[in-house]
Amino acid sequence: MSAAHAQTLDQALVSAYNANPSLNSQRAATRATDEYVPIALSGYRPQIFGSASIGTQWVEGRYDTGSGSAISHYKTDPSSVGITISQTIYDGLKTASSVRAAESQVKGQRELLRNTEQSVLLDAATAYMNVLQNSALVDLRKQNLAAFQEELRSARQRFSVGEITNTDVAQAEASVANAQSTLAQATADLNTANAVFQRVTGLKANKLSPGRPIDPLLPKTVDAAVALGLSRHPAILAAQHAVDQGQANVKVSEAALSPTLTLNGEAASQYNYYDDGDPIARGTSATATLNLSVPIYQGGSEFANIRESKELLSQSRIEVDVNRVQVRANVVQYWGALQAAKDAIESAQASVAANEIALRGVREEWRVGQRTTLDVLNAQTSLFDARSSLVTAQRDRVVASYAVLSAVGELNAAKLTLKVATYNPKTHYDQVRDAWIGVRPPGGQ
Repeated sequence: MSAAHAQTLDQALVSAYNANPSLNSQRAATRATDEYVPIALSGYRPQIFGSASIGTQWVEGRYDTGSGSAISHYKTDPSSVGITISQTIYDGLKTASSVRAAESQVKGQRELLRNTEQSVLLDAATAYMNVLQNSALVDLRKQNLAAFQEELRSARQRFSVGEITNTDVAQAEASVANAQSTLAQATADLNTANAVFQRVTGLKANKLSPGRPIDPLLPKTVDAAVALGLSRHPAILAAQHAVDQGQANVKVSEAALSPTLTLNGEAASQYNYYDDGDPIARGTSATATLNLSVPIYQGGSEFANIRESKELLSQSRIEVDVNRVQVRANVVQYWGALQAAKDAIESAQASVAANEIALRGVREEWRVGQRTTLDVLNAQTSLFDARSSLVTAQRDRVVASYAVLSAVGELNAAKLTLKVATYNPKTHYDQVRDAWIGVRPPGGQ
C-alpha cells in the first residue's frame, strides 16, 4: 500500500479509485467479459487445419509361378501433407444470436463495474468520515476525562476541609474511571477506523481535513432523486442488459433445431518411397463439398436447453423489477437519513450551546454550595453527550450526501470531478473485438 498520507476527502477518493483491489478486480473481470464478443464472432470465420503424417509399411507377397511359388517383399515409407478449410454458411442464426448475447453481457458487465465503483467510492467516503468522527470522539473523551479529573481534584480538596462528604468524592472517582474506560474504547474504535480506511483507500490516515457534503450534486427533491435512480442506477441497467442477453440466449438454444450448411475444402499430397529411397508413388487430391446437416432427434437435450433459457429469461425480467424496488427504497431511505442528519446538526448545536451555559452555572452554584458534586458531573456528562452527538451528526451529514448520490446511480469519478485518469472500459473492448489472432492482452500480460 502507498505510504502517502491523505489530506483531503478528494485525495482519499482518488486513491481508492486507483488502488482499491475490489475495483481493480472488477475491471479485470470486465476486460475478460469483452473477450466473449470475439469468441462469438469466431462463428462467422473459417476454421483451417493442417495435417501431416509419416510412417513405414512392410509388404510381403506370395504368388504362383507355375513351376512353384515365389515370395516378394518390400518396404515403403508413406507420407502425406494436407490442409482443410471449413466455413459455416448457415447455422440457424446461432452465431448472430451469440454475438448479440455477448454484446449484451459486455454492456451489463460495464454497469456492474460502475456499481462497484460507486460502492468503493462510498466506502472510501464513509471510511474517511469514520476516521474523522472517531478522532474527534477521542479528543472529546480526553477533554471529558481531564474535566472529571479536575472535578475529582476539587472534590478531594473540599472533602479535606469538610465541605462535602466522601460520597461526593466517590462519585467523582467513578466518573473518572468510567471516562478512562470509554477513552480506551474510543481509541480502539479509532484504530479500527484507521485500518478500514487504509484497506479501502490504500492510504494511512494522517491529518485529515474536514469532509464536506456534496449537496450541490444531488437532485432537488426526493421525487427527482427516485426518478433519476430508476433511469440511471447501474443495478437496474445491468438487469435490463441481462434481459437482452437472455432473449439472445433463447435464440441460440433454438438454433439447435435448425439445419446447418457448411462448405468444406481439402487439399492433400501423398508420397510413398521404396526402402532404397526411390519414389514409387505420388498423389495429389483436392475436394470441395457442401454439407447439409439436418437435426432430427438429439436425445431431447436441445429441448431442455430451450426451456431452461426461457426460464432464465423470465428470471432476468423479474430481477429488473427487484432492482427497481430496491433502488427506490434506497433513495427514500438515504434521502431521509440526509434530512435527519441536517436536523440533528441544528439540534446538537443548540444542545451544545445550552449545556455549556448550564455547566458554567452548575459549577458556580456548586462553589457556593447550592449544587452537589453529582450535579456537576451530570452537567459535564450532558455537555460531552451533546458534543458527541454533534460530531456524529456532522459525520452522518456528509456520508448521507454521498449515499444519496450512490442511490441514484451518479456516484462516480466524473461526477465528483476527481483529478484522476478515468478508466474507460470501451478502450479494451475496441482493442479486442475484431482481433483474429494473438494471445497477449492489450495490456501486455
